[in-house]
Amino acid sequence: MQIAVPKEIKNHEYRVALTPAGVRELIAHGHEVTVECGAGEGSGYSDAEYQGVGARLESAVERVFSSAELILKVKEPQPSEVARLSKGQTLFTYLHLAAARELTESLLASGVTAIAYETVTDAAGGLPLLAPMSRVAGRMAIQAGAHALEKAQGGLGVLLPGVPGVAPARVTVIGGGVVGENAARMALGLGAEVVILDTSLARLETLDHRYQGQIRTVYSTSEALDEAVRHSALIIGAVLVPGAAAPKLIRREHLRNMTPGAVLVDVAIDQGGCFETSRPTTHADPIYLVDGIVHYCVANMPGAVSRTSTQALTSATLPYVVRLANGGFRKVLSEDRHFAGGLNVHDGHLILPEVGEAFDMPVTPLNEALR
Repeated sequence: MQIAVPKEIKNHEYRVALTPAGVRELIAHGHEVTVECGAGEGSGYSDAEYQGVGARLESAVERVFSSAELILKVKEPQPSEVARLSKGQTLFTYLHLAAARELTESLLASGVTAIAYETVTDAAGGLPLLAPMSRVAGRMAIQAGAHALEKAQGGLGVLLPGVPGVAPARVTVIGGGVVGENAARMALGLGAEVVILDTSLARLETLDHRYQGQIRTVYSTSEALDEAVRHSALIIGAVLVPGAAAPKLIRREHLRNMTPGAVLVDVAIDQGGCFETSRPTTHADPIYLVDGIVHYCVANMPGAVSRTSTQALTSATLPYVVRLANGGFRKVLSEDRHFAGGLNVHDGHLILPEVGEAFDMPVTPLNEALR
């Protein structure tokens, strides 16, 4: 199969879809891999490294796309990239379509088959291709939030762990999944007072047992959210409804009850954000203030630690990429219902029900689409 790895062009996106080791593995399976010149530089991988494992280098982006049967990316395709997609090609990347109607419509018009990393599931109900970036984003959320709390950034001017004689700051994490646990773990390690809100008692019990009561677990209710708003220096939004838009849990009216300079970090921003006042930002301009509250809503947080992220992403996606390349998407998705959960768009048809619900669009059943 002809596989292409283009250079990411989203603002301050430094990751690449495959490491040289991943390319080498695909070539060992008999596939041809074209890598756009400079695609790996942001993650510390040179063109020579890709060429050394057998990749074909291509400087003209239009040829990278036009020659490919399978296109591997990290972030959702930007408008100029969508324009290069066509029927018969398969795109495998993060999409987050429930928060992107224009992208959804463009992909449908292109006729491409689009499989999203973030909606592939596993037998345990997890999201194996989203998890590695969720771990990175959760841990980064505390770094970003701690920096945003500095006075020069518009924040409260507090140090998360405090110092002897000064109490630590409270960090509230909304959502106890992969992002939430990793954020809480980082905050706890820094010495902050940490609270996790979730609606799953089973998950809260797991976290309570795992951290031996060092993290306070609270069942999420309107009252619990109100209390978090009043007393937290930093709130991490880590709510995920797989494939769907994130629910808006903190409304603008909540902000008036927060301490001026408190910080909101919305890790759910790829799915539309879980704070009403959230809007996507970039690493170039990551924060803004609403009613005196600092918002950090960077939509590709893991891109800032690109080498770690690229290695983690390749480790997770490579087995799936090999299967796609070896068997073709129809065969593989027909045989594996968990992998099939990743199919969002195919040949002008919308497949993922959550996206159809978000935009009131008709949805084609998976089995019918694969036929």
